[in-house]
Amino acid sequence: MTATLRDVVDVLDRLYPPATAQSWDQVGLVTGDPEQPVERALLAVDPTLAVIDEARELHADLLVTHHPLLLRGVHSVATTSAKGASVTGLVVGDIALYVAHTNADVAAAGVAEALAAAAGLQDTRPLAVVEDQPLGRVGRLASPTTLGAFATA
Repeated sequence: MTATLRDVVDVLDRLYPPATAQSWDQVGLVTGDPEQPVERALLAVDPTLAVIDEARELHADLLVTHHPLLLRGVHSVATTSAKGASVTGLVVGDIALYVAHTNADVAAAGVAEALAAAAGLQDTRPLAVVEDQPLGRVGRLASPTTLGAFATA
């Protein structure tokens, strides 16, 4: 049985609750019909035109990105602008776009935790708490090292 976009969005919303996003952020479903089937998804950092083209070439039904496509007010989706061309490419290609940004950053198994683990940090804690959400992570390394050695590891 093929999952619907609604099924996938429900899972993503549970992993990265939209209510935990910063107040200025725009997360969640941007394009797509909740009833459309999702058989293939592409994950990316940014919803650039090149990424949208790649999603179309791969016949992806869903593009999940970290950074939002539409962060500020949109007054036009004419293809003469990058935003307009992006929205048009998604809609014409029948590709849903879902964004998980600051809500993915603060999730218990989210971006900040993953980056801290990848960097080898131990005893991590939030760098700051903003709008009741833990932003970033700081911690200690298993052993002392130089910045140069850390950066090239």
